[in-house]
Amino acid sequence: MTRLWLPERPLVLASGSPTRRHLLEAAGLDVEVVVPNVDERGIEADSGPLAPVELARRLALAKARAVAGKAQDRIVLAADQVLACEGEVFHKSASLDAAKHQLSRLSNRTHSLHSAAALIVPGREPDLLHDEARLTMRDLSASAIDTYLAIAGHDRVTGTVGGYQLEGLGIHLFADIEGAHATILGLPLTGLLDRLRSHGCLAF
Repeated sequence: MTRLWLPERPLVLASGSPTRRHLLEAAGLDVEVVVPNVDERGIEADSGPLAPVELARRLALAKARAVAGKAQDRIVLAADQVLACEGEVFHKSASLDAAKHQLSRLSNRTHSLHSAAALIVPGREPDLLHDEARLTMRDLSASAIDTYLAIAGHDRVTGTVGGYQLEGLGIHLFADIEGAHATILGLPLTGLLDRLRSHGCLAF
């Protein structure tokens, strides 16, 4: 049987994101999930002021190293995504009220999604990858935001940065989208696949 993923053991994905796992498996990679135990907000606070891309890279690398220390001789991948709008970094909302406030601030504005990945291959320096997508929200009325939140529900809204899932109801919030779909979902996939090919991990 011909396989795309060449290493004997699966890629270790240091992420609890089912979306990232789906993206990798849909691309033909063998994946094993190990959720990292890292304090993301603590790392952010200790890092001081960083550009969004550098913050995303630092968080991804911290996650990859946390898992690589326990998964010796395995290829480990971690990822992180940072949403930035006009110089401000946004995080996941803790409640529907917080999500409403966040969406009202993103309304009629363009924000960036910085998706970073850290790939650790035994015996080599970590690879850091990054890609950016730019998304412009429609001019949303308070009523429109309330309706969206009511339909989308708490889990979908609070489970993602920005309060939306572009692959679901979140698509209705946007007037314009620039960037790769996988990047928007949280993984710089094409760059990652190129890097895995350079390491001899893929059949073509």
